[in-house]
Amino acid sequence: MDITLQRVGYTYAAGTPFQKQALHDVDVRIPDGSYTAVIGHTGSGKSTLLQHLNALLKPTEGTVRVGDTVITKETKGKQLRSVRRKVGIVFQFPEHQLFEETVLKDVMFGPLNFGIPEAEAAARAEELLGLLGLPEGTAEKSPFDLSGGQMRRVAIAGVLAMDPDVLVLDEPTAGLDPSGRREIMDLFHRLHEERDMTTILVTHSMEDAARYADHVIVMHDGTDVLEGPPEDVFGDAGRLARWRLEVPRTVAFQREFERGAGLPEGPPCLTEEQLADYLAGAVKKGGGAR
Repeated sequence: MDITLQRVGYTYAAGTPFQKQALHDVDVRIPDGSYTAVIGHTGSGKSTLLQHLNALLKPTEGTVRVGDTVITKETKGKQLRSVRRKVGIVFQFPEHQLFEETVLKDVMFGPLNFGIPEAEAAARAEELLGLLGLPEGTAEKSPFDLSGGQMRRVAIAGVLAMDPDVLVLDEPTAGLDPSGRREIMDLFHRLHEERDMTTILVTHSMEDAARYADHVIVMHDGTDVLEGPPEDVFGDAGRLARWRLEVPRTVAFQREFERGAGLPEGPPCLTEEQLADYLAGAVKKGGGAR
């Protein structure tokens, strides 16, 4: 299911003395089945953009098309129900959204709210708790008796229980240590491939965008300034610097090595594995002899 934004603008508190334009002239397409990363400095419009993807916000200008549904400022709330079922959002610190007395009830809440029969909702919940690696017996526990990492997985299960076609991740690793961040990001990548979902990652981490995404959108001062594959987006450090962004650490190390060794710039190494292979090949050819 493609998502397309055409000439989208959004103004908070429009028509009041406190109005503030957060988006303007946004033209982007998120291809069906892609893993798209949305990157940009703080205040670039990333979070406002993501809230348009399942109509938590409606554009004050332009149109948002989610599959066959067109959303404008005139679209009524009842017309948006199907969009909110198809597009699930995992917000920062999703564990703060937990509220039911048991884990099972919390994961079942969304499906039941959309009319899924109780038995089916329970089966979905049990399956997802296992898929997300939660211990047997977790379903009957209070979510507030779990560890922070387990609570986050329960909250993610609640979003996935809606069986969305599109999964939007808003800084999903916020507050996690490096090993926990990698574990969660690997989990989302596995779900993306196994469930054939469109995945949209809103992130400050150039490393996560480079490792997992196959399509990148760069936001700056409320609009999109660049869109393309990560090899293109992260191949030009100077261009990114104009938008107050840096290349991933692997690319920065690669460019420093190339300058020191007198080598021409090669295609950017987006992961540690690619960098290790590149350095091994360069040294073997004598490129690191200086």
